[in-house]
Amino acid sequence: MQYHLDTIPVWEAMEWKTQCPLCALEKKTEKDEIERTLGASVMEPDVRIRFNHTGVCPEHQKMLFVEQNRLGHALLMDSHVLERLDELKKIKKQVSSGAKVKSALLKKASPLQPTLDKLRQMNEKCVVCDAVATHMARYRYTFLHLWKTNEDFRKAWKASNGVCLAHTIALFESSQQFLSAKQQSEFAAEALDALVAQLENDQQDLAWFARKFDYRHQDLPWNDSKTATERAINRLRGWCVGSSPYPRKK
Repeated sequence: MQYHLDTIPVWEAMEWKTQCPLCALEKKTEKDEIERTLGASVMEPDVRIRFNHTGVCPEHQKMLFVEQNRLGHALLMDSHVLERLDELKKIKKQVSSGAKVKSALLKKASPLQPTLDKLRQMNEKCVVCDAVATHMARYRYTFLHLWKTNEDFRKAWKASNGVCLAHTIALFESSQQFLSAKQQSEFAAEALDALVAQLENDQQDLAWFARKFDYRHQDLPWNDSKTATERAINRLRGWCVGSSPYPRKK
């Protein structure tokens, strides 16, 4: 896979100073992809072909529905349902005719296994997930390239909150392709230092949040503990609860 540098989005994500710049960038990318899917691309043949063939996962269907572009969503679903109907009718015909049942029995396998495999294939992909994953792979490459070559970025990285555990794992995996062994170790040490420091702070805030429910501490300040649960969850799993990490206009 060829990667192309696009430094502006990565720099912007660092400037937002969120818990995890890659969570913020992923959320923005996801929102942009949802808007693009329901926008002018509804009438683009290549987009419709991908949507018809791949479909959309439940989470991204909800996001498409919330956009309230009912006509665009209906047009996409109309052609998608037609393609799925065609596939299901072919599968139904094979099941009704007993196709592959004999070979399945000879292998001591369930005669439904080939049908089950096809049905799973129809339901396991998402065109929005695939697009976001492609963008994020490129952004991770850019992130690591900037870390390796740009001193200003290194300073911004060291002054940041680091990245969540989920994106730490993703960056480590990408670093194996783009960084030398020495650079991988150096980056890993920096990322883990930041992650541990932030989690220690989250844990202290969680403990204080719990203590605040003791009447003896009711007059003491909450400090930053009211957001401790959300921060800890998002730090460990990537953003999934609380305010969006993407601070721009929604």
